[in-house]
Amino acid sequence: MATFLLEIGTEELPADFARQALPQLRALVEADLERLRLPFTAVRSSGTPRRLALTIEGLAARQEDLTSERKGPPAQQAFRDGQPTEAALGFARRCGVEAERLEVRETPKGPFVFARLLERGQATAELLPGLIPTWLWSLQGRRFMRWGAGESRFSRPVRWLVVLLDAEVLPVELPDCDPPLRSDRFSRGHRLLNEAVEIADAGVYAATLAAHDVQVERGIRAAWIREHLEVAAAEAGGALDLPEALFDELVDLVESPQLIEGAIEPRFLALPPEVLSTVMRAHQRYVPLRRPEAPADPLALEASATLLPRFLCVANGRPEAAATIRRGNERVLRARLADAEFFLRADQAVASIDRRDALDRVTFAEGLGSLRDRSGRIEWLTEVLVEALAPEGAIGQAAKRAAHLCKHDLVSQMVGEFPELQGVMGAKYLLAEGEERAVALAVLEHYLPRGAGDALPGSDAGALVALAERLELLLSIFATGERPSGSSDPYALRRAGNGLLQILWERGWRLDLLALLERACGHWAELLPDLKIGSQALAADLQAFLRARILSLLEEQGIDPDLAQAVAGESVPMERVLVHPLGVQQRAALLGDWRQNRNDAFQKVQEVVQRAARLADQATEADWKAMERIRQNPDDPSLYQKASEQELLAAVRSLSGAMTSNWSSGKIELLRTSETALYPSLDADDLLSIASSLSGLTQPLSNFFDGDQSVMVMCEDPLVRASRLGMLMEIKKFASLLADFTKVQNRKISA
Repeated sequence: MATFLLEIGTEELPADFARQALPQLRALVEADLERLRLPFTAVRSSGTPRRLALTIEGLAARQEDLTSERKGPPAQQAFRDGQPTEAALGFARRCGVEAERLEVRETPKGPFVFARLLERGQATAELLPGLIPTWLWSLQGRRFMRWGAGESRFSRPVRWLVVLLDAEVLPVELPDCDPPLRSDRFSRGHRLLNEAVEIADAGVYAATLAAHDVQVERGIRAAWIREHLEVAAAEAGGALDLPEALFDELVDLVESPQLIEGAIEPRFLALPPEVLSTVMRAHQRYVPLRRPEAPADPLALEASATLLPRFLCVANGRPEAAATIRRGNERVLRARLADAEFFLRADQAVASIDRRDALDRVTFAEGLGSLRDRSGRIEWLTEVLVEALAPEGAIGQAAKRAAHLCKHDLVSQMVGEFPELQGVMGAKYLLAEGEERAVALAVLEHYLPRGAGDALPGSDAGALVALAERLELLLSIFATGERPSGSSDPYALRRAGNGLLQILWERGWRLDLLALLERACGHWAELLPDLKIGSQALAADLQAFLRARILSLLEEQGIDPDLAQAVAGESVPMERVLVHPLGVQQRAALLGDWRQNRNDAFQKVQEVVQRAARLADQATEADWKAMERIRQNPDDPSLYQKASEQELLAAVRSLSGAMTSNWSSGKIELLRTSETALYPSLDADDLLSIASSLSGLTQPLSNFFDGDQSVMVMCEDPLVRASRLGMLMEIKKFASLLADFTKVQNRKISA
C-alpha cells in the first residue's frame, strides 16, 4: 500500500477558495478511485494561500483484477459431436479466450455457452497521471483567470506541481499553463524565503513543509490561531470580537501564523464602537477586544465603554519582523480611523432631516424614482401596518417617525465609505440629535435580518419598519417586471421575503397579508403610472412568491416537505396561507410534533381522513342535489339504518360542539358558514382542539368503513349515498382547518 501526494502550487489564492475547492477535489478523486477499482484507506486534503494539497493514504499499488462473464450461443449450436462449431470459435475470439475454456451451463432457456473474462488491473502509477489534469481543471470557483499566453483558467496562476507516489515522481504535464509545467518533487517554503523544498516522500510532506515555516494542515493552523488569540485576549483582560467568518478567513490568509498585538490611540475610542469594529474586522482583518463587563447597547455613541484600546492581528511574516509588522498595522489603522473621525465630524454638521432631503438626488432603481421616493413608500406601508396591527402605546408613532428618517444616512459620508454601517450610523446620528431612543433603535433594526441566521428586530417599532422596508422592495421590484430566477436574485428578493415572514412569525403578529398586498398593489399602480402596473397580476405574483418562501422556510425549520405542502402547498387556498401566515407555521409545527411524538395516532387520522376525502371528492351533481333535500329533513331515520352510520353522524354533529369549551360562539358560527373565514380566528389552542377532535373520529370512521356494521358509501339509493357523502364532506371540511391531508405521505417514525 502506498501514499500518494498531489500539491498544486499557485500564486496567492483568495481566502475562501481552498474551502470551496478542496471538497470538490476530494470528491473527484474518491469517485475516480472507486471507478478504477483502486482501494484506499483515506483521502485527506488541506491547503494554504499558495497551495492545494491532497494525500491518498493506503493506496493499492494496482487495480483489482476484474472478472466478468459473457453469455454466448446455445450449447447445441456451439458444439457438435463434442467439437466447437464456428459459432463457438467466433464467440471465443470475440471474448479473447481459447475455445477449450468455454463453459456450458443450464439456464431457464436451456444450456448455453459462457466465457469467463479476466481483466488484469493496471499499475496505479500508470493510471493516476492521466487523471490529474482533469482533477485540476474541473475545480470551480468565482472569478477565475487566465495568465500569460496560456489558455488554462484557474483562481490564480499555477506555478508548480508536486506528484509523488511514495518516493516516485509521477510524470504529469500541464502544457496550457504559461510557462508549461511538468511535475516534480519540489514544493515552495514560506513566501518570504522563496526557497524550493524537496519532498523526499509523500508520507513526509507535511513534516517537510513545517520545517520550512509552512503549516500546510489547516486544522493545525486553526487550532494554533484560536489558542493564541484566546490567550492574548485573556492576558489583555478582554474578550474576542471574532465572528466565525473572520476566523475562517484568518486561517486561510496565512501559512505560517504569528500573533501581533497592536494599540489603538485613545482619541479614536470616542468614535462609535461599530466604526472601530468595522474598520478592524471588515477592512483590516484585525480582531477587536471587547470589555467583558460592557453592557450590550446597540446605540452606544462611544467605543470607550465597549472596546479596549488594543487589537490582535494574525500575520504571515517572519518572527524577526514582528515589531515592523506591528508598527505598520498600527499606522494603517490610525489612517483609517482618522478618516472615520473626519467623516463623523462632517456628518454631524448636517441635520438628519436635511440628509433625508438629499435622498432626492440618488436614484433607487430605473422606473422607481429616488431614494426619497422609496422612503415615502416605506412610510405609507408603515402607516398601513400600524393600522392593521394596532400596536400598543407610542409604538406606532415611533415606527412612523423611524420610517420617515430610516434612509437618511445613505447619503452620509461615513456610510459612503463604510456601507456596512447603514442603519447603524443613521440611528447614532438621530440619537445624538435628541431623537427618541425608540425611533433611533427602529432605524437601526429596520435592516434586520441582514441574512440567514441573523438576528431579528428586537423592538416592535423596529419590526414594523423592517416589514415595511421588505414589502416596499418586493412591491417595487416586482412592479418593474424583475423576478428572482435560479441563482439570479440581484435585489435579494428571496431574502426580503424570508425576513418578512420570519419577523411575523417571531413577533406572533396576525397580519392579513392578502388584503395588504391587494391594497398596496392598487396604491403602487397609482404611484408609478409609467410602469403600467396590472395590480391584480402583481398581487398574484407576490402571493405565489410568498407561498414559495413559506414552503422554503418551513423546510429549513425541519418540517417534512409533505407536511409543508399540506399546510401551504398549491392545493391549499391562498386565503389559508396569506390571510394569517402565523397560523401556517403553527399548523405545520403541530403536525410535525404529532407525527414525531404520537405517530400511531397521526397515522390513523391521516388514513381515515384521506379515505374520507377521496370518497367525498367523488360526489356528483346529483349527489349535491340530494344533499339539499336531506338538509330539509336531516333527522330522517331511514338515512342512517346501521349503527356505524348513527355513530358517525353523532361524531360529525359533535364536531362543533366539541369546540364550544375552547371556541367563542363567533368561531362556531363561522365554522357553520365558511371554514375560510374562520382561518384568521384560529389560535394555537384551537388547532389543538381540532387535532383532538380528528383523533376522536378515527374509531367511528374505521367502524363506518371496515367494521361489522360497515357500509358501502357509493350505494344505489341516492339519498342514502348523499347522506353518507355529506358526512364525509363535513369531515374533510373540518380536517382542512388543520391541513390538506391528501398531501400527507405515509411515514412511520421509528421509536
